[in-house]
Amino acid sequence: MQLRLDDEDRQVALGECLGRALQGRGRVHLSGELGAGKTTLARGVLRAYGHQGAVKSPTYTLVEPYELSLDGEPVTLHHFDLYRLGDPEELEFIGGRDLLAEGHLCLVEWAERGEGWLTPPDLELALSHAETEGREAHISAATTLGEALLTRLKDEVSRDQRLAGGKA
Repeated sequence: MQLRLDDEDRQVALGECLGRALQGRGRVHLSGELGAGKTTLARGVLRAYGHQGAVKSPTYTLVEPYELSLDGEPVTLHHFDLYRLGDPEELEFIGGRDLLAEGHLCLVEWAERGEGWLTPPDLELALSHAETEGREAHISAATTLGEALLTRLKDEVSRDQRLAGGKA
């Protein structure tokens, strides 16, 4: 799936659609160069679960946990930023196995830095600068769950007026 995101509002809108499609579970790897909008997209995902506070990239802490809810049910979301990860084994020392456990929703920025330690994501979302302005999002499924999530995401995007006309 490819989308054109002309501005920050559309990036957040895609994140909200993604959050609704995820329904509180799954693992998403977010890739893109510095400034591509990975954290902006994560803000949209968090908004889908009612979070209205600031969202900053956990560059120095590696992970930021959020206790949220979806339709009254608790949702644990872990937002990882592995940019400053020195070695994938560091994930073991911060309790990565527990943080990335089934039943949690995990957004992982710079997942390539955890290569060899991280298990495959359900969805891979790559953000890149568009030729003129804005961003392009390329989203693909990497698991059976990911395929179902991608189908739900397509449905969410088609219903979101903010993303109308954004298909690349």
